Amino acid sequence: MKSRKLIRTVFFLSVCFTSFAMLYAGGSEEMEIEDIDGTVIVDGMGRTVAVPEAPEHVICSGAGCLRLLVYLRAQDRIVAVDDIEKSRPMFKARPYLLANPQFKSYPLFGEFRGHDNPELIAGLDPQPDIIFKTYGQMGYDPDELQDKTGIPVVVLNYGDLLDYREDLYSSLRVMGRILGKTERAEEVVAFFDGIIADLDRRTQDVPDELKKSCYVGGIAFKGPHGLQSTEPAYPPFLLINAKNLAYDPSRPLGELSHADVAKEKLVEWDPEYLFIDLATIQSGKSSGALYELRNDPAFKTLSAVKHGKLFGVLPYNWYTQNFGSTLADAYFIGTVLYPQRFADVDPEKKADDIYEFLVGKPVFDEMDALFQNLGFKRITLED
Repeated sequence: MKSRKLIRTVFFLSVCFTSFAMLYAGGSEEMEIEDIDGTVIVDGMGRTVAVPEAPEHVICSGAGCLRLLVYLRAQDRIVAVDDIEKSRPMFKARPYLLANPQFKSYPLFGEFRGHDNPELIAGLDPQPDIIFKTYGQMGYDPDELQDKTGIPVVVLNYGDLLDYREDLYSSLRVMGRILGKTERAEEVVAFFDGIIADLDRRTQDVPDELKKSCYVGGIAFKGPHGLQSTEPAYPPFLLINAKNLAYDPSRPLGELSHADVAKEKLVEWDPEYLFIDLATIQSGKSSGALYELRNDPAFKTLSAVKHGKLFGVLPYNWYTQNFGSTLADAYFIGTVLYPQRFADVDPEKKADDIYEFLVGKPVFDEMDALFQNLGFKRITLED
């Protein structure tokens, strides 16, 4: 073990020295090093990291990191997982995990949200050649983790499908470059771009006066929440140009984060269509959005409730953003708000097409079963 860590340390220092020399001479810090078996990259935190060529063994730390690796079809490189993949069953409704149940039996390297354990990592066999890490400011410090383990740590900016799409694409490409999956990374980028373009094409010319007002509640944020929990920049709404009452178009998307709407404001808005992020079910039988809709007199006055325009959508934010579910939700919501423009779409089949491309298996039915089979369905509030 000590000799391997020493080799890694020598390798890292050698490549960094060569990188410095190249930069001093006018080269690029993103250039490949020709005379050493490795590459120098600049990661999502601006750190210069020396990484080995064609690593065979990796671990993924932080929310969504393993999801990106599965998108690249590189899950066979994983040697250990954090505890959310093994011992937190309420969070298991993630397509990449449902498609890869073997993750539950893998060794443990730390706690979820980036709280890595260097001692556990040091005891892994085989040892990871590289550690990928999302949300580098959360959990164990990347530099300390790299120093303690002797393993290169590459921080990735997770991004989203809206204003920070290029961050997502850059992370996929960096991960793909390191793992020898550049072609697959470009396929995933093209897939996202194609679906986003299709959704916009179907809805971009809908006149404002014909758009139905809508609201999504029950959005998860570090755990399940109730009806007043929403996303002003909820991607499925934005991708189909819907009239989201919580959205303020005068503010940049980057300023629109998760919000808890006052009950009085929601009643004042009185949305025509109400969508429930089914992550709220994990709150239990005596709390959450469905419980509130059944028991709070104020919410019973909402037009969407009175007229039966209440629908279930799959969790959007479940160990950070679920990109496949986001796109699947957008198609389903499109069939509800613009039925003629989405007449050719079977939402459940579309979801499975998306999941099969991204995670390798059609897992809609498994996802739906975890949320009382309310996904992509009209919800009734009778007890």
